[in-house]
Amino acid sequence: MAYLKKIEIPLAFDDEVKFCLFAEQENRNSLFVIDPNEAADYGEACHQLVEGCSYEYSFNTDRYKLQADDVVSVSKRDNSGGRIVPNIFVGRLSLRVFDVKTSEFVGNIDLEVRSVKSNYRDDYRYMLEYITEKCTELLLQASSPVKQYLTPDYLNNPKTLYQRFAFIQSVIQTDEFGEAVQRVISSPVTQWKEEAETADIRKVKRISGKEIRQIASGRSRMDIPDGHFLREKGLTSLPTHIQLYRKTDTVDTPENRFIKHALEVFLKLCLDIELRTQKGTRINVESNQVIKSLENHLSHSLFKEISRPATLRLNSPVLQRREGYREILRAWLMFDLAALLVWKGGDDVYDAGKRDVATLYEYWLFFTLLDLFAELFHLKPKDVEDLIVKSTDGLSLMLKQGIETAIKGVYDAGSRKLNVKFCFNRSFGGGKKYPDGGSWTKTLRPDYTLSIWPNGIGEKQAEEQELIVHIHFDAKYKIDNLTQIINREDDDENVVRGSIRGKYKNVDLLKMHAYKDAIRRTAGAYVLYPGDQISKEAGFREIIPGLGAFPVRPSKSNNGTAELKDFVKEVIAHFLNRASQREKMSFRTYDIHKSDSDQIVKETLPELIGENRSLIPDETFVLVGFYEVNKWQWITSEGLYNARADSNRGSLKLGPKEAGAKYLLLHTRGETSTGKILKIVDTGPRVFSKQTLKKHKYPTEPSQDYYLVYKIENIVEKELLGCKWDITKLKEYKTGRGSGLPFAVSLTELMKVKI
Repeated sequence: MAYLKKIEIPLAFDDEVKFCLFAEQENRNSLFVIDPNEAADYGEACHQLVEGCSYEYSFNTDRYKLQADDVVSVSKRDNSGGRIVPNIFVGRLSLRVFDVKTSEFVGNIDLEVRSVKSNYRDDYRYMLEYITEKCTELLLQASSPVKQYLTPDYLNNPKTLYQRFAFIQSVIQTDEFGEAVQRVISSPVTQWKEEAETADIRKVKRISGKEIRQIASGRSRMDIPDGHFLREKGLTSLPTHIQLYRKTDTVDTPENRFIKHALEVFLKLCLDIELRTQKGTRINVESNQVIKSLENHLSHSLFKEISRPATLRLNSPVLQRREGYREILRAWLMFDLAALLVWKGGDDVYDAGKRDVATLYEYWLFFTLLDLFAELFHLKPKDVEDLIVKSTDGLSLMLKQGIETAIKGVYDAGSRKLNVKFCFNRSFGGGKKYPDGGSWTKTLRPDYTLSIWPNGIGEKQAEEQELIVHIHFDAKYKIDNLTQIINREDDDENVVRGSIRGKYKNVDLLKMHAYKDAIRRTAGAYVLYPGDQISKEAGFREIIPGLGAFPVRPSKSNNGTAELKDFVKEVIAHFLNRASQREKMSFRTYDIHKSDSDQIVKETLPELIGENRSLIPDETFVLVGFYEVNKWQWITSEGLYNARADSNRGSLKLGPKEAGAKYLLLHTRGETSTGKILKIVDTGPRVFSKQTLKKHKYPTEPSQDYYLVYKIENIVEKELLGCKWDITKLKEYKTGRGSGLPFAVSLTELMKVKI
């Protein structure tokens, strides 16, 4: 491929001067000069740059200079030269030229900054058409504010003029619309009509009732000769001429009149826009292009035979069903509603000549995800109707970068009801204290967030009880394949070096890690990009928590959402599993943090390794029990300890702590400090009858019918050997006759009374 390193642009206002552009990038095609016809088709300038690249410029004279701005930096050494760095800007770049000596504005140099994606033109048109269609669907909902019949004067509002035109253009400047018009022209609907003509009475061959009435009453009559058979019937004369009627095929039908009317309405609006905009601006150029297309359609001989409609029969079966007609009817309905709609977020996409296809991809993804989640979570139209609201400009689409947009609903799966909330640009505030929601550090704003929590409680309560789960998605239009964001062969040095240069797209994956780790109750963060590879990295055995990427492409036939849809189905199935590991983890987190008291244990304890892996001091319990001195030998030799199991005083009240105790600390009469600690072997006590206890050589006659018996052994943890504890300082300890009552305490509480 030949790489253009330099292009020269002749100035329209000075034939002797040329503006020169130099590409700074090596081995990259970043300068283009396209055919004027191609430029006209797409409403672009012929001389084109590429976003993300940098260029040097100069005039071949020192008489002119460019105005410095965010894109243009003028050289301090030579005012006629400098650098152009478009960064992420895409669209018409109009450079303002000034006279060096007088500082007067002399004209513009128009350049086009194209996207790094080769198919961005088609993507841009398709996504804008898709958004228009979705907005129209919202407007047509029964509860939509369109019922208020708002008629804003959109032509006199320059702030929203191009935004509205972009919506309208996306409806009528499509291949489908052009093909629909050609279908109508090539095969129009016709109907029979009667035409009258004056004919000599002698040429009449067939006579109907109409002709008989004319024969009887017509003027300019001539006498019938004597002896003619008609005289016998009472006729003495006949009219010399009568009106004959014949049926002919015509295209002047109500349906065709509507097609002509729709095209003329489209044309009038574009003509009005062209007259009200400055020549050479993007909206002026694009409206002129649409005008030419519409005039070409209307110039066909078919429309010369069609009259203006008196009424519009929109319920006509032909308009609603026949190919060509139904597409134009749909376009007309969308056109009419699109002209009423104001989309403030459109300024981010095409304001001041921009064509920010990456930002448009974010908006397109919102509607694509909304369709997906509405289908899977059974969201009703009323849940999304607030996207369109009445405003001073007409009807506004409440979708703009940096402003949170939320859609809520309740998903009923039969076995469980879940609250669902889908957000665009939700802000998770930083610096909030636990258990509030938000970010641990700085404020973060993912592109899309899907939040799910049990029905019956509010979102704030669900945050505090660790019952809510957030799943984040970020749009990355400029990524082509997964290796740009997931490259397992990269080392830390390459990641850091690439991040500093601002070119390393692995940073996009690191951003997903940031969302997952910094935003509380986040169970997953995923990149959405227009590629074809999928990646799902599950943190454990279950679908979430996890990280990854899904391909979602701007396409009418295969947009790639099937893989994402399968993933969301797995997430739904995961939430319906009440025994999931994630549910256990969320409860553990809530249970650990629900108490404000901070336990401190600095004493030496066994390490949490091997069989002691579960030895969490707060969750490890010690049974403090009484023993008779004459039974100590039996306890240690048999490895058993018994406690009374009746309802009388002195019996062991078996609760979760007592049943799950891991250690046994024994003391005898008058002993307030003890180091007799043993390890309980079984998970809980067993019930022994009096006879069973005797078989184990119990040293005295058992006084009860049944006993709770723990199986025990000597401890091997050296950290507990040789220790003594003052049990009288434990709050569960009873003085006097109650000193022999058994009770359980946590290992944390026990270590606080270590001597």
